Amino acid sequence: MEDNKDHAKSNLPTQPSVDSPPTSGPSSLIHSPSLVRSPLLQSPDQQSPDHQEVPKPKTGPKISFISIPPPSHSPFMSQTPYVPGTPDRPMTMPPSGARTPMAYIRSRNLTPRFLTPLGSPLRKALRITKLDPTDAWLPITESRNGNAYYAAFHTLCSGIGIQALILPVAFTILGWAWGVILLTLAFIWQLYTLYLLVNLHEDHETGVRYSRYMQLANATFGERLGKILALFPTIYLSAGTCVALIIIGGSTSKIFFQVVCASTDCKAQTLTVVEWYLVFTSGAVLLSQLPNLNSIAGISLIGAITAVGYCTTIWLVSVTKGRLPNVSYNPIRIGSEVSKIFDVLNALGIISFAFRGHNLILEIQATMPSSEKHPSTVPMWKGVKVSYTIIAMCLFPLAIGGYWAYGHMIPPSGMLPALFVYHSQDLAKSVQALTCVLVIINALSSFQIYGMPTFDELESIYVTRFKKPCSWWLRVIIRTSFGFTCFFVAVAIPFLASLAGLVGGIALPVTLVYPCFMWIKVKKPKFYSFQWWLNWGLGILGTCLSGLLIAAGVYVIIDNGIKFNFFKPE
Repeated sequence: MEDNKDHAKSNLPTQPSVDSPPTSGPSSLIHSPSLVRSPLLQSPDQQSPDHQEVPKPKTGPKISFISIPPPSHSPFMSQTPYVPGTPDRPMTMPPSGARTPMAYIRSRNLTPRFLTPLGSPLRKALRITKLDPTDAWLPITESRNGNAYYAAFHTLCSGIGIQALILPVAFTILGWAWGVILLTLAFIWQLYTLYLLVNLHEDHETGVRYSRYMQLANATFGERLGKILALFPTIYLSAGTCVALIIIGGSTSKIFFQVVCASTDCKAQTLTVVEWYLVFTSGAVLLSQLPNLNSIAGISLIGAITAVGYCTTIWLVSVTKGRLPNVSYNPIRIGSEVSKIFDVLNALGIISFAFRGHNLILEIQATMPSSEKHPSTVPMWKGVKVSYTIIAMCLFPLAIGGYWAYGHMIPPSGMLPALFVYHSQDLAKSVQALTCVLVIINALSSFQIYGMPTFDELESIYVTRFKKPCSWWLRVIIRTSFGFTCFFVAVAIPFLASLAGLVGGIALPVTLVYPCFMWIKVKKPKFYSFQWWLNWGLGILGTCLSGLLIAAGVYVIIDNGIKFNFFKPE
């Protein structure tokens, strides 16, 4: 055994030894001229002011240098020789008399050693998109094969709705000039905040995609403050809109039945309002079983077509039938000065309530694929521009044409009731029935896209807890329960549509305020630059306006009174 050990030792390559202080480093670099002259390879008593080498008796132990390769942390790292004593890998000198060299110590501020020409692209490629693995199990991000057409369908379906028919009511208080001016400014303002949200969806520095409005709010304001500021408005804009759609869809279904029966002299007895609510809810729940946001793109297309259809039909009929007799365009401002001011603010709340869908923009953009070369921002913004061009072509004729036709005689609920109140006798029954059908189909379609964030939130609770996707039967239970919960609220609070001004003030920050502050926090524009001033100004103005609108909505409800017919829909 001893002979074998001696033989093995004799076969080992002998390591070079030097009479210098012990250190660590690759053997190939020990005799490098630059390292021989380095003061790190000299003991303190060897160093002189002019760094001249001083011979020293060979009394210390002989130290063998072994080559320790640097750890490779990425396949993209260059395999250049490891040089000890660099700033990111400082060399640690062992104590005097140590018999074994100490390993090098990596500093905490370690930067990957990419090849210089490819460093930036490779670094970006590694963090191109960071996705939560559970996103593949949730309905909003389950499918990421959307495109600009899908974005236009979803945005148009969610951006225009029955609330646009109330715009002429705001004109009765503001008048022609201020009504048009404020509507135009509000449209430009909300289009600008849409642009901000589209560009905030992806953080190119961290590679994170904010696929939901609440995710961006939590990342910007902090989880606690984000929930305080944005949770209730986004819940209302999702679940509350679904409740309002049940009220509108059920009431319009009853009108449709009456119009059809009156034209055919049928003797069928109509259902009650609650029963019509139930019929509409059943249809909405049935459609809600489609799995994800991309799967309802066809339904959003139908909803967009029907929304444009009934908006165009209503304002065309109103204009072609001419102005009502004794119509007046003088702004309705009665009561004390305080009452007049609050009436004006309530009108502003109605205008802000007409613009909706900002709480869905990030969710819609999350359905698109994204990469550094082809970011989702480009097709999303194309879809937004097309859809909001069409929305403008609907909103402005509705507001201007409706106010011209009805003036101060327009009903408080807007142009749809006005169509049947003033033109039920001289308008063809087929046109009335067609308008009702378009409103019902649009309400059914809008229910799907506005309910999707709530479906996503409810399923995420299960996914987060159990670490697995929802089964099909659990998804059916969740969506059915949500639909009939909205039905119960619609029956319990059927006067929800009368709170348009108050609701507009509550939801206004989501549309006009928070995107400005999010942009400042995330993008960090240069101090006192135009963009810095613009976003701070709009954010502060919107915050003050939101508080005033809420106060005005409460005052108008108290002053004018509202019929709180709980569990008695009409």
